[in-house]
Amino acid sequence: MAIFSTSWFKFGRSAIDNRYGKQVSVPFTSIADDLPGANIDSALQISAVWRSVELISKLVATLPLMVYKNRAGRRELFRDSMLWSLLHDSPNGRMTTSEFFTAILLNLLLRGNAYARIQRNELGEPEALWPMPADQVEQAILEDGTIVYQYRIDNDVAVLAAENVWHVKEMGNGLTGLSRLDYMRSTMGESINSQRAANKLFSNGGKPTGVLMVDHVLKPEQRLQLQQSFAEMATGSTSRLFVLEAAMKYQQINLTPEDMQLLTTRQFTVQEIGRWFGVPAILLNQTEGTTTLGSSSADIIETFYKLTIRPLIINLEQSLTKRVLTAKQRSNLTIEFSMEALLRSSLKDRIEIYAKAVQNGIMSRNEARQYENDAPFEGGDVFTVQSNLLPVDMLGKTVQQGGSNGTQNAIAQ
Repeated sequence: MAIFSTSWFKFGRSAIDNRYGKQVSVPFTSIADDLPGANIDSALQISAVWRSVELISKLVATLPLMVYKNRAGRRELFRDSMLWSLLHDSPNGRMTTSEFFTAILLNLLLRGNAYARIQRNELGEPEALWPMPADQVEQAILEDGTIVYQYRIDNDVAVLAAENVWHVKEMGNGLTGLSRLDYMRSTMGESINSQRAANKLFSNGGKPTGVLMVDHVLKPEQRLQLQQSFAEMATGSTSRLFVLEAAMKYQQINLTPEDMQLLTTRQFTVQEIGRWFGVPAILLNQTEGTTTLGSSSADIIETFYKLTIRPLIINLEQSLTKRVLTAKQRSNLTIEFSMEALLRSSLKDRIEIYAKAVQNGIMSRNEARQYENDAPFEGGDVFTVQSNLLPVDMLGKTVQQGGSNGTQNAIAQ
């Protein structure tokens, strides 16, 4: 006897269910009726959506992606590898690295899934990555558990094996990511409606319609003639002077409080959209009505880096390692975005940080120079510490030091 009935499964169905066949990334139910479909073209016409996606995607896409070779417990930059050329310089023959990752992140942020076809050589190593729009890709799980991807281009369909597809996923059931744009459909509908209302109001010159009053009853044809004659008066035109005859009076209808709240509603919508993408409103050029997570904008930006950008970067790094690299490459190579470029401070602050790191043996001088893109020098790989870092009980005592000319005496200062 079945423990759960079929009707229970039907009632509890959601996008995070495990299922065979085509995977679903959109919600099965809606919190509001008659909502329009989530369309990328419409969404990107909302300035807050465009800015949120542009800010995150370009910020991450411009970070250097490094490839390290692991040798005896140390990591060394692996510049002369094909993987470095692929991930750091150019993923394919048409795109720069920045262009490629911007396209990947555009799909990931809006659709919750991003796909790229992996072109491999005879050894199975990746030699090119070609992005595939999320709306043209379908992921399916066969009955034997095999995952395949269908990529549709016009009337052609290409079926790709999982090992030839780089699939990056947002939050979901682990097999597919949930489409952010579909889940924020209610917020998008509110934003689109307020945008339309604002367009309608301001296309009217910010002036509402009015009432033309006369002291007698008009015939239908007279009403139509008056409406046509004085239409420009209602739309706020100043192209000519209107003359009212036969004791006619024109009374303008003032804006209602609801109309006056339109801008406030749009400001709130900006905060809502920023919340969906994890972008503080201050980074969307909105300062009114925003709440801060720190005492300054610098604190807000740092929090944005930690809570939004860093988890996204880790997701990309782990996904590339698992799905793009071969098993042999994973055993001795590490790929990592350089966050130093993102957190780069002023030259004065950087020099002070380098000085403290070098003086305390945390990094060598050549490592510090590498961060500034300066050439290494001979002897710069030696780790050094300050000589005056001695135990307290050694202060004022004579210490014997061995030198090339024999033993020398030094006073601990």
